[in-house]
Amino acid sequence: MTNHTPDPHPLDHLTASARFHDYRYASNPLAEGSTGEVPLARFDAELHERGGTRVLVLDNSVALGCSGPATSPGLCASFVRVRAGEGIVTDANATSQLFFVMRGAGTSTHVEGDPATPSIPWKAGDLFTLPARSRMLHAATDDAALYWVHDEPLLRYLGAEATGRQFSPTLYRREAILEALDGVLRDPSSATANRLSVLLANRLFPQTMTITHVIWAMFGLLPVGAVQAPHRHQSVALDLVVDARPGCYTMVGRTLDRDGSIKDGIRVDWKPHSAFVTPPGLWHSHHNESGQPAHILPIQDAGLHTFLRTLNILFSRRTKDGGHDVVERAG
Repeated sequence: MTNHTPDPHPLDHLTASARFHDYRYASNPLAEGSTGEVPLARFDAELHERGGTRVLVLDNSVALGCSGPATSPGLCASFVRVRAGEGIVTDANATSQLFFVMRGAGTSTHVEGDPATPSIPWKAGDLFTLPARSRMLHAATDDAALYWVHDEPLLRYLGAEATGRQFSPTLYRREAILEALDGVLRDPSSATANRLSVLLANRLFPQTMTITHVIWAMFGLLPVGAVQAPHRHQSVALDLVVDARPGCYTMVGRTLDRDGSIKDGIRVDWKPHSAFVTPPGLWHSHHNESGQPAHILPIQDAGLHTFLRTLNILFSRRTKDGGHDVVERAG
C-alpha cells in the first residue's frame, strides 16, 4: 500500500501563513503571555562616566521579544560618550531623534553637509531634536555625554523607512528650559499642583503639543519634601535623572491602596545621569526626601499615543475622607 500525498491546492501559496485564534484568548496577548511585558529596567551613569568615545545602547530587546536594539517597543535610548577633542557619528532609521546633553560641550554637524541641517552648538543642559535622515557627527570640546532617544524600533516593526522630514532641527537651550519652568513655578495655582513641569513642544505639532509628532519630553522639578501622587499612562517612559541627591526615588506598582499610595511598590532610587524605564499602565509616584530639589526628564512615545487618542493618562487624588479617586488631568 502506498501513501497518497494530496495534490497541492492552487491557493496554498496564499493561505500558508493564515492562522485562526479563539478570540477569548487571543484578544489580550499580553495577559495570555504571548506578548512580553515591558520590564522595569535601570541603567546606571557609570556606563558613560569612563571609557572611550562610544555609543552605549540601553537594550531591552531580549526581554521585549523583539528585534533590537530597543529600550521599549517603540523607542531606543543610548548613552553617547564623547571624549574631549574627539567625535562620533550617530545615525538611525527614525522619524525623530532627541539628544539631551548630560555634561560637556561641543557641536553636532550633518555628515553629508546638508544645508537643511545647520550645525548645532551645545552645552550641558541643552536639548535638541533631529528629523529623519539626520546622520550627525558629534564633536566634543569638553568631555561630554549625551542621552539619545529615537523611534527606530517603531520603524523596524512597521517595516518602514523614514524619508520625509516632519520638522526641522530644533534646539532647546538650558536657559530657555529653566525660564519656562520658572514661569510655571510663578503661577499662583502651582502652589497646590501635583506636577511642576514644562512640556517641551514644537510649533508644528499644536494638536499633540509634543516635541515631535512621535516623541514627548517633559522637564520636571521634584521640590524638597515633595510626594508627587501616583499617575499612570499607556506610553512607556524612558526616564533620565538630570540631577538629584540621595533620598529621591520613584515608586512603581500595579495597584493603589485605599489612601491612593502605591501598594507593594518597587523603589527606584534616583542617581544623576542614570536612566530607568517605567512600563506602561503601571502607577508611579515621585518622592524627594533629600533636602535638595531634583529634576527629571521623561521621554515617551506619547506624541504617537496622543495622536491615536490612546495615552489615557490618569492621576490619583486624595479625597477628604482619606480615600482617593482617579482623575484625567494633573492638578
